Amino acid sequence: MTDGLFEGLEIAVLLPCYNEAATIGDVVAGFRAAIPSARIYVYDNNSKDQTALRAALAGATVVREPRQGKGHVVRRMFADIDADIYLMADGDGTYAPADGPELIRTMLTERCDMVVGTRRGVTDDAGRRGHAFGNSIFNGLYKSIFGNDFSDIFSGYRAFSRRFAKSFPAVSDGFEIETEMSVHASVLKLPVTELALDYGRRPEGSHSKLSTFGDGAKILWMFAMLMKETRPFTFFSYLSIATLAASMMFMVPVLNEYFLTGLVTRMPTWMLAMALMMMSLMIFAGGVILDSVARGRAEQKRFHYLSISPTRIDLDKAVAQDLRATGKAGSLPDATESRKRAS
Repeated sequence: MTDGLFEGLEIAVLLPCYNEAATIGDVVAGFRAAIPSARIYVYDNNSKDQTALRAALAGATVVREPRQGKGHVVRRMFADIDADIYLMADGDGTYAPADGPELIRTMLTERCDMVVGTRRGVTDDAGRRGHAFGNSIFNGLYKSIFGNDFSDIFSGYRAFSRRFAKSFPAVSDGFEIETEMSVHASVLKLPVTELALDYGRRPEGSHSKLSTFGDGAKILWMFAMLMKETRPFTFFSYLSIATLAASMMFMVPVLNEYFLTGLVTRMPTWMLAMALMMMSLMIFAGGVILDSVARGRAEQKRFHYLSISPTRIDLDKAVAQDLRATGKAGSLPDATESRKRAS
């Protein structure tokens, strides 16, 4: 039961969908049973089947987003809907609605802005085995560039606070939107956590919309763009070093000839080497300047985030009610009594 902890909170369940008629009815029904007080929104992204009809019959509010791509859908969702808590999942039935309350409970009790439901069995699904290597590469790349906040940056099962939803710029168009969410949290150093959950298989008749190489290339490009925008000193330092290496490759033979003979017979090569050297210095200087700009932008985004009112609940009272509702009232000490004893 969730009444104690969720009482008085506006919870919105967000389900972006594209051709999920085979599963969306059961997914909506599952979330209605798991979180009775939540409002369930299905955003239909130009489905060619009966996704919208079956979602509406199951009791969801259906909204159409004509611009193709999950990024467009998420941007529209966060802009349109006002709630205290946002729970986002996929409409394909691979994420269990019964895990939704635990994601929300974790976010509230840990006082986080985002909880990511990491996928335990993602590499066991035969339909996704070809993606397992890419997942591990991209997750490792993320950790090396942006930090160790996340171990599954592609999970679509997430709970967000209102602060996160209303401060997230969402500039991506497609499936790279999850990567952008993770980078947003890492750059602003928002409180986040992960919760390991089981990951189901798609039922018969439901097919993945991911393109291994096409979406992989888009995600890799998004990594580069986000690194350029959030860590420009590192990004342009790599470019500067590469340009400097090219300059030295052309410069060394000319210098060797000069020290041996006192002559420079390959003047065009020398001029190219010097031009590359100057480019390297300019790129490095640009990285230094843009790093200061990026720091200022991060501070402005942080100020905007702090200007949004957080979700306010009497957490001690809510947790006590939730424990009584689940029959665990004696398992944890009362927080108010603990504070009294400590004082």
